[in-house]
Order: sequence, then C-alpha cells, then structure tokens
Amino acid sequence: MRLKSTMLAAALLGVAAAHADPLTIDLPGAAERQTVAYSCDGDRTVTAEYVNAGANSLAIVKLGDETVLMVNVLSASGARYAGQQYVWWTKGNSADFYDLTKGEDAPAEFSCEAE
Repeated sequence: MRLKSTMLAAALLGVAAAHADPLTIDLPGAAERQTVAYSCDGDRTVTAEYVNAGANSLAIVKLGDETVLMVNVLSASGARYAGQQYVWWTKGNSADFYDLTKGEDAPAEFSCEAE
C-alpha cells in the first residue's frame, strides 16, 4: 500500500505542512489508521495518528504547532514510539511523553489520557 501524507513530509523535513512535498512510503499490506485525541497535564492537548501495517507501526504526534513522526520501538509493555529526541509511550488509554535530552531516567515531561 502507498501512504501519501503531507503531514508525514512536514514531520520528516521539519517544515510547515503548507510548504512540504508529499511523501510516499511503501508499506506491506493494508494500513490501518487511527487518530486519538489526548488531554494532558498542564491543559495540553495532543493528537496522535497511529498507522499500522504488518510489523510496521508509526505515530504522527501533534504537540501544538509541532509535528513529530515516530516509529514503534521495543518496549516491555504498551506501545513505545521514538522520534527526534522524544519518546511517546502508550499503555491502554494513558500516554507519557519523554524528552531524552533530559536523561534516560528523567520522569515524563507530561502524561495524558485519551479523550
């Protein structure tokens, strides 16, 4: 399946979506997409679009004006996604956002619950 998304291109290139070129990713089989809105600490809101195709899983995480493309990485429990210096770790309806520049053992920057 071919997935075309200006949002993905913007996340990869670090530019505004209005100025991005489309990106095509060849994924095996049909991709399932799900968008989840989260309410987070400090009155933050986060929207995450999850794209799953076979063993490939992506999360496109919108944090205000910033979009981060993340890929699924090994985790003991839940689903853990990494992109740039960030980790988005979901377990059930909960999610935690980490900034790895703060150290591997640093607490989550903020926590969220699916709406």
